[in-house]
Amino acid sequence: MKILMLHGINHNMFGKRDPRQYGTITLDEINASLAALGKELGTDVECFQTNSEGEMCERIHQGYTDGVDAVLINAGAWTHYSYGIRDALAILTCPIVELHMSNIHAREAFRHVSVFGEIVRGQICGFGVDSYLLGLRAGHSAALAAKA
Repeated sequence: MKILMLHGINHNMFGKRDPRQYGTITLDEINASLAALGKELGTDVECFQTNSEGEMCERIHQGYTDGVDAVLINAGAWTHYSYGIRDALAILTCPIVELHMSNIHAREAFRHVSVFGEIVRGQICGFGVDSYLLGLRAGHSAALAAKA
């Protein structure tokens, strides 16, 4: 099984950016945690991060072509306004799990809306790095169910 983890805009700055919201964990540490849990689950987790909306869409298209079993996405601020990324995600036929380290519903009003909400299997937010691990477990489970 192969699961694609998509990290959005500014996530390369985890560990430096707003530690009150995101803690001090780095993107490399998050990816290492995902790889370790993926190994336990017997799943290959491929991680991708970009600050370019077009590159994110291209990577989603590649995930479709590659036939990934599930997609996890923390698109950051793009979550709230990127119809381009939403439309790219809508092409996928596999389960999609949206996740966020912070509780987007307890933050600024513009963060309360996800343009992906109607097309994702589910959303996980507010658990810091555990949001990623919970998302991986949910994506893995949904992918298994889709294959059954």
